[in-house]
Amino acid sequence: MKKYVSILFIGFNLFVYSQNKISGTITNTKHEPLTDVVVYIEKLQKGTSTDENGYYELRNLPNSPIKITISYIGYKTHVKTINLQQNDEVIDFMLDEAVYKMDEVVISTPFNKLQSENAIKVELLKINDIAKSGSPTLIEAITNIPGVDMIAKGTGVTKPVIRGLSMTNILLLNNGVKMENFQFSENHPFIIDEFGIDHIEVIKGPASLLYGSDAVGGVINTVKERPAPEGKIIGDYNAQYHSNTEGFVTNLGVKGSSKDFYWGIRGGLKTHADYKDGNYKFVPNTRFEEYSLKTNIGLKKTFGVFNLYYDYNRPKLGMSVGDVIPLVTKKGREPKYWYQDLTSHLISSKNTLFLNDYKVDVNIAYQLNNRKLQTDDSKPFFEMTDMDLNTFSYEVKTHLPSTDKSEYLVGIQGANKTNRNNDAPNHVIPDADVDDFSVFGLAQYTFFDDLKTQAGIRYDYRSITTEAEADKEAIDEDYSNFSTSIGATYQMNENFLFRTNFASAYRTPNIAELTQDGMHGARYEQGNPELDSQRSYEIDLSVHFHSKNLMLDLSGFHNNINDYIFIAPTNETTESGDKIYKYAQTDAKIYGAEFITDCQPYEWLNLNLSYAYIVGKQNNDSRLPFIPQNKLRFNIKFTKEKIASLTNFYFKIGGLYASKQDNPAMFETETDSYFLLNSGIGTDVKWAKQLVSISIQVNNLLNEIYIDHLSTLKGMNYNNIGRNITATLKIPFDIK
Repeated sequence: MKKYVSILFIGFNLFVYSQNKISGTITNTKHEPLTDVVVYIEKLQKGTSTDENGYYELRNLPNSPIKITISYIGYKTHVKTINLQQNDEVIDFMLDEAVYKMDEVVISTPFNKLQSENAIKVELLKINDIAKSGSPTLIEAITNIPGVDMIAKGTGVTKPVIRGLSMTNILLLNNGVKMENFQFSENHPFIIDEFGIDHIEVIKGPASLLYGSDAVGGVINTVKERPAPEGKIIGDYNAQYHSNTEGFVTNLGVKGSSKDFYWGIRGGLKTHADYKDGNYKFVPNTRFEEYSLKTNIGLKKTFGVFNLYYDYNRPKLGMSVGDVIPLVTKKGREPKYWYQDLTSHLISSKNTLFLNDYKVDVNIAYQLNNRKLQTDDSKPFFEMTDMDLNTFSYEVKTHLPSTDKSEYLVGIQGANKTNRNNDAPNHVIPDADVDDFSVFGLAQYTFFDDLKTQAGIRYDYRSITTEAEADKEAIDEDYSNFSTSIGATYQMNENFLFRTNFASAYRTPNIAELTQDGMHGARYEQGNPELDSQRSYEIDLSVHFHSKNLMLDLSGFHNNINDYIFIAPTNETTESGDKIYKYAQTDAKIYGAEFITDCQPYEWLNLNLSYAYIVGKQNNDSRLPFIPQNKLRFNIKFTKEKIASLTNFYFKIGGLYASKQDNPAMFETETDSYFLLNSGIGTDVKWAKQLVSISIQVNNLLNEIYIDHLSTLKGMNYNNIGRNITATLKIPFDIK
């Protein structure tokens, strides 16, 4: 690694310094100037907006190919690659109307293309939609995306599911950094929140080509908020109240930017009491709280952009398990018994260097995670857990010289993970070391202007070593795998787009699956050191139609998984009578489809409907665990730009229908269907010359009594959350 870094720093002598400027005018098809159009260069973290004459200007740009994004509500997003060869260039843009939806730029895929230009299926969710969802956690908010669901033990302990796969079959990224939070169990959530992000990108399907092992089912990437506009210091205060959990959520952020330097800081707090179901009965120990702090600094020069981030999260999550029921006899807020005490520090640096026609991304990160399980005073000390997981990761990607029709990228990635048990003798997993290294290459080529193809190949090597313990033999295993992907998008005409992609992916068995031999939560789990790597082969097909006021999207997928790793109960029991669960492997398949329609027949009315269908089973037709119910969602939204002193007013009503899950896995039971009705209202108002955004969201408006199939409280006969009214306040402000 040191050799690569040295080569990159020697390259500083080759940088070309410049004072390039681009400017121009942005109009609509009637040649009318557009005001407040966002002009942004993602790689440079640099942007501006047009004035009343539609004029924009960006200075201090490198002599290197860069992508400029033009976005404006009600118009098609435009992305153009420019290669500046002189000090001052004039580039004008004409935008076409697109009332139904803006096409967003995706940064989780290698070439930062528009959604419509990616062969890989990617969905986006903006931070404003997350805040207005009325959800107490980030993971619950993204389940509004078709094909995304969650495994939950109440409102605080949640795990994402993408097209039927979860745990270490999917990755969650914090601004491109793989999160490592002991995610091998449904009771171990990712340590991340929604504060300080701009939007979320969800890759559906295998993504090992981009991210290596564990990206079999897909990737969730939380993208950081953009820096403040140049020459300004701005901030925002956000607050929420949840009626059901008596929950308070608050966060405050401030950020500033000068010509070359930018910075930001944000802190947040969440605190929720035990939730109540539709019978108004509280569910014991589903309380949780979390503190967080986010800071960043950045430097932008013509030869490169350099970013340093620090994220701190400290959640305490109540665990609703059998032993805690006699101890928690009334609704409360503070976790006292049987709770996870988690700490996460993430230091990351994301940098881009411009070397004439080359761009080099150099990213490094260090994570320090601690997981404690606090039980209760009546339990002996050995039932407590205290583990440290430290991860160093690095990535170097080189964007080779490109043309209007072709783009190429090569890179390396690597990581070292160390798990260490501290004084608490209960070792869920042993002391272990995991080393990763990979090399990959990707290419995109455009034929006939309408057919865009993407292809790539990747090689990964992983070494896993563990320490021997009294009830666990030492593990010393090496794994290596190739991953490939090939796909295309075809723009048949202005309205129809076809997308297809074939991808292979893999996942090595994790340390828990290889080594566990003891009680984990409420069951006895036994690992299998003979497990092989899991292989996935998925094909995706989709067709997309849009006109000025209508969008239709239909996608289907079929994922064949060889040596699928899962845990299941056996007929064996321990001496104390606990049933033994063992990890095993089998060939399996998961297939399904998603349908989305978005219609805006009038400027003030938006209609949205989506349906997700999924089947997961072994090749012997036995069903796979944690396969969600098929779900239909609808949303009707009324908007008005101005009503008296109110601006950006909206009212919405929506619902979710989950069909009966009558094909459970061998250790699951059937789950009845249910219907939830939701509604919301919001607006912006001026108060003492200050703009204030307020909204109220009511989830489960009819106070339905129900249990979701992926609720791990189902076995304890606890229902999901009842009616919850969420009031949200946002106050943006300018300091300079």
